[in-house]
Amino acid sequence: MVEKSETVMYSQLQPWSTVGADPCMEQTAGPPIPIRIGQYYETPRPHPWRPTLGYESVEVAPLPSQPVTNAIVDPCYTPYGMSTEPLKFPNLVTGFERNPAHAARAALYTRYTPLEWTQSNLTHYNESDTNRNYAERLRGDFIRVMRETDEKTAQGQRESGRRLGERITDTTFWRNEVRTELERLITENSLLQESLRMLQKAILDIEAPLHIAQECLYQRENRQGVDLVHDQPEQSLLKEVEIYRNSQEKLRALLDKTKGQLRNCRAAQHELETDVRSKESALGIDNMCHQLNNFSRGINYYGGIESYDPTVSTTTTWAENSNRIVQRSQAERGKSTQLRSDIENLINAVSSEIWDSWSSTNNALARRAAEILETKSKLQMHLHKVQQEIFEIEKNMELLRKAIQDKSNPMKVAHTRLEARTHRKEVELCRDTAQDRLVVEVRDLQDSIEYLHRKLQEAEAQHQQLLKTRANLESDLHSKVNALFIDREKCMGMRRSFPITATIKY
Repeated sequence: MVEKSETVMYSQLQPWSTVGADPCMEQTAGPPIPIRIGQYYETPRPHPWRPTLGYESVEVAPLPSQPVTNAIVDPCYTPYGMSTEPLKFPNLVTGFERNPAHAARAALYTRYTPLEWTQSNLTHYNESDTNRNYAERLRGDFIRVMRETDEKTAQGQRESGRRLGERITDTTFWRNEVRTELERLITENSLLQESLRMLQKAILDIEAPLHIAQECLYQRENRQGVDLVHDQPEQSLLKEVEIYRNSQEKLRALLDKTKGQLRNCRAAQHELETDVRSKESALGIDNMCHQLNNFSRGINYYGGIESYDPTVSTTTTWAENSNRIVQRSQAERGKSTQLRSDIENLINAVSSEIWDSWSSTNNALARRAAEILETKSKLQMHLHKVQQEIFEIEKNMELLRKAIQDKSNPMKVAHTRLEARTHRKEVELCRDTAQDRLVVEVRDLQDSIEYLHRKLQEAEAQHQQLLKTRANLESDLHSKVNALFIDREKCMGMRRSFPITATIKY
């Protein structure tokens, strides 16, 4: 569609402006015929493949006083038997004869000049060169873009693989930490369960001596006359019954505390087991993702997956959660260890208290002979414990010496590593974490050796003290045996002691 037209004269027209005009038409003399030429649309860059739109037909507007006729066109000869309309050509000669000026003008303006022909060819050549150069630049850009995108894709995939590997390492570390803590907690729970059974058994074991003490009080009520007196043996028996009951109450209170601690330990164990299972599952998924490549089977598109964020924690909160679980387990293990120590101490204290009360009652009932016999038994017991302790401390002294000797090779290894790392060249002579750790290791070994030497000195001093104590106990025991022989064999030959042993066995 022509948006704007322009009126020009024949004398102002270029040769291409007569395209579409009939060359056979003849015009009479008169003023120039105005012709309206439509403007054409040039396609903007960058669309070199789209051709420029062609020109529109020229509309000839004849003047009213100068009609256009076909009188100058002669009919052409038609051969015999030819049914089609023959071609018609303008009769330039006739035009020259009738109106030479108009005929010459019409004949010349229906052709292009050689300059225009040459310019048209040059235009085509330049356009061809321009388009080819532009296409060549585009091809170079295509190759560069393809290489850049391939390199960026490969780099991104390598970076993702490296990050997955780091994540697998972190997860494996925490998985091992949690698993190790879980094993320790399970062991601690077993020990605490065993301590719980010890408490229950200790409570039941107290029933037998309690019934014996109550039976002794009941039998002593059959005394008559002045013998029915609130004497020392009776006071000892009443105190013994009170001790039994107090001991049972203490053991029951500790039993309830142990049950509560066992529940807490099992709750921490459940958290550890859940965390281990979660990390095992995450490791399986991350290992699968780490092994995927461009040729793996099962890879697929998941539209919009990069916008979907199902995570519930960050790296910091994830590590803090595992650390919190491990710390809780360690705290519960610490409480459990302390509780087991309290249980053992309480059972030992109760056992010792019951045994002392039972011994005191027996001493009061057996009078002096029984008292001497009890003293002898205690001396033998202490002597046995001292002898056993001497054996144990001698064994520990040997173990300490061996432990000091065993630190020699690790110290040599650490020193050798430090000496070898001093031979690194130039900038590689770096104070890295390995160097710091080796220095710390050497200092720790030195501190350990010094600490072991101090303990060995303490053990040697205590060993000498135990040897002195053993000598004193052996001397005292010899005196008591002689006194007991006199009192029992000479003075109480007809008297028998009560064969009662009331102790807590655990």
